[in-house]
Amino acid sequence: MRRVVRENALSMSVAACASATMAWLGLYGFAWNDYANEAQPAVAALVRGHVAEFLRLAPVYGGSLIERAPFALAPGLWGGGELAVYRMLALPCLLAAAALGVWLVARMRADGHGALARAVAMGVCVANPVALSTLELGHAEELLGASLCVAAVLLAAAAQTDAEQADAAEANAQQSPRARAGRTRALAAGMLLGLAIANKEWALLAVGPVLLALSPELRLRCLAGAVLSAAAVLAPLVIGGDLFTTARAAAAPATTIFPPWQLWWFLGHHGALVHGAFGAPKPSYRIPPGWTETVSHPLILLVGALAPTLLWLRSHRLGERDALLVLALLLLARCMFDTWDTVYYPLVFLFALLAWEIRAPTMRPPLLTLSCTAVVWLSLQWLPEHVSADVQAGVFAAWSLPLAAWLFLRVCAIPARMAPGERRDSRQETTVSALGRLVRTS
Repeated sequence: MRRVVRENALSMSVAACASATMAWLGLYGFAWNDYANEAQPAVAALVRGHVAEFLRLAPVYGGSLIERAPFALAPGLWGGGELAVYRMLALPCLLAAAALGVWLVARMRADGHGALARAVAMGVCVANPVALSTLELGHAEELLGASLCVAAVLLAAAAQTDAEQADAAEANAQQSPRARAGRTRALAAGMLLGLAIANKEWALLAVGPVLLALSPELRLRCLAGAVLSAAAVLAPLVIGGDLFTTARAAAAPATTIFPPWQLWWFLGHHGALVHGAFGAPKPSYRIPPGWTETVSHPLILLVGALAPTLLWLRSHRLGERDALLVLALLLLARCMFDTWDTVYYPLVFLFALLAWEIRAPTMRPPLLTLSCTAVVWLSLQWLPEHVSADVQAGVFAAWSLPLAAWLFLRVCAIPARMAPGERRDSRQETTVSALGRLVRTS
């Protein structure tokens, strides 16, 4: 443990400072943001000790509030008010993003990445302008969910590596420390996945990539861990709250407001002036057809189930990078097809894309993720103050459709089902050319 802390002391210090800066910039208050409208009444009831009222008032992401409940109660120790509660609720989310950043940077250092590449990766995790907007809007739980989903895929891949190394040893493979570590990591991956699902239901899109990163004998253990952890968090909401009614309302929201950053936009029509959630006018906004509100979320879930199923039929199991690639594609598809797409939706996609990009054999900085971060901020934050909604929708389609098509082609290029006894991750001998690139030898 001391060696791990010593090796990662610098990155942990950077992550802590960046997280503190993000908190100072983004958690200045919750007036007029989504937290005040959706979560604050339930949190206030919890702080007062009215558990039944908390369960009744909890929003659709009430599971996230349950996971962070100890942090909401902590300000009572020093007499903190509502603002202190709001900030403390965001603390575990910032810590989760910082922990993921330290983990990714540690793996990059082990792979030989330079300081610049590691700094960019850390910046995307803990000093992301999209994450800052997420905090300002009162949705810190998106950071938590993004970190949990990516960590679940990484742990699942690590569990599979342990299992393969145990099998390679052959003698008492199932009882070897490697095999036990693999089973433990598979269970831990499932528990993280379950916590992500309980945090927010969009994490169901990560189920397929996590399971595909595992061999069949480990999938059941992972799935059991996911079900148990999600059930443990959501059970109070099912018993004492109205979780299913709230979830159904979120799946088919009864509203005529939808933002321009999704592919349904041009199917809408201009009519009466549209107003936002707090009554703010939305000039040039369109009114959607009623059927888009009904099919949007079910379509996303269908894609999230169908794509991993087809990959399982074709490839049986995925490597770490392939699983992260599928996760990134599904999360980008969610942004494109969700009629409620907003600035914090692409944050999860950016985390998955970062984890995929840094695992490439090249040693360059994650420029694709950095570019996507800039484009997301430009499209969803800067453009709304300067151009019409139709132009915003056109810009969103101009970068999201080619990016999704490119990711889809990369997914289609994943090798087909392995032959019996073949190991996709088996390593050939390698040498290094004068340019520092790996050259395979027979």
